[in-house]
Amino acid sequence: MNKQKANNEEPQRSVNPKAPLSDVVVVDLSRVFAGPYCTMMLGDMGATVIKVEQPGKGDDTRQFGPPYVAGESAYYLGLNRNKYSITLDFNNPEHKKRLLEIVSSATVLVENFRPGALKRQGLDYESLRAINPGLIYCSISGYGQDGPYAMRPGYDFVAQAESGVMSVTGEVDGEPQRVGSPVADNSAGMFACISILAALYVRKSTGQGQHIDISLFEAAVSLLGNVSANYLISGEEAQRLGNGHPNIVPYQAFRTSNGYIVVSCGNDRLYQALCKLLDREELATDPRFTTNPLRVRNRNELIPTLQESFQKRETDEWLAELRATGIPCGPINTVSQVFNDEQLQARGFIWECEHPTAGTIKLSG
Repeated sequence: MNKQKANNEEPQRSVNPKAPLSDVVVVDLSRVFAGPYCTMMLGDMGATVIKVEQPGKGDDTRQFGPPYVAGESAYYLGLNRNKYSITLDFNNPEHKKRLLEIVSSATVLVENFRPGALKRQGLDYESLRAINPGLIYCSISGYGQDGPYAMRPGYDFVAQAESGVMSVTGEVDGEPQRVGSPVADNSAGMFACISILAALYVRKSTGQGQHIDISLFEAAVSLLGNVSANYLISGEEAQRLGNGHPNIVPYQAFRTSNGYIVVSCGNDRLYQALCKLLDREELATDPRFTTNPLRVRNRNELIPTLQESFQKRETDEWLAELRATGIPCGPINTVSQVFNDEQLQARGFIWECEHPTAGTIKLSG
């Protein structure tokens, strides 16, 4: 968990020498989500992570609440496990000297300041590689270190909007919608972590570090996946399809008599099995629906017919029969249902840990 240390104490190396990153020291100058998420994952893999926060204030997410436990926000706790926390003021010569001492023997540095901000402090990659040529320096920003938008501030919501993600999220005739979790931040943090792991691999053979440049904007655009491929190949504007899929039908949510169910027929065989289960075998041979491309073209005729069938029974009844038939399906869970799910429990996804002030807390994997 977050291990509080006084400024003059030297954090100890990873307590698990068998962990894959037990010999890696990470200096975490990042705040809020993407950077802390990246360094948390490095800490989970055994790296010694030293989180540097602003004196008297700390990471902004300490104030992102409620909920709180023992004065710590849940938001902050969920992103900062397995780290040592120290406070340093970059404008204080003694504090800056201390930071440079830590960086001189570190393996990785992660920061998410606006481009140019750390250069003015003499803490940019070129300055720090002079004292530590093996340093892997990862910058996470809204739009990257160059380009016409480089100096703009970046937040997840803005990245979702500008990336096109919001334009394809929401009901067909509704307004564009933000995804309910911070997917741009999440993905930027994951891409940063993956890039750092690749750089560590290179470092083992060359001894040299490198500068990694991650942007929230590009991370969010990458999440478009097949939507981006569809546009780049066809030139046609992507449309909102609610819970539908642009390339596969039926692959969406349906109302039941007491809730909702998601059904994913990823090929013609599964579609035919669904028609048989619904006692609508004529839909399997209807020339409008025999292949997936035809079903995509004629979704507006097919989906209302399937919806009529699904509304005749309850969600649990459908789940049992669909699963017995081998058709991928699932309920639309609430968050509370997810964290009480027997599969997550069996896999140990939720775990308890000790925090120095909050005591025993639960966190997700």
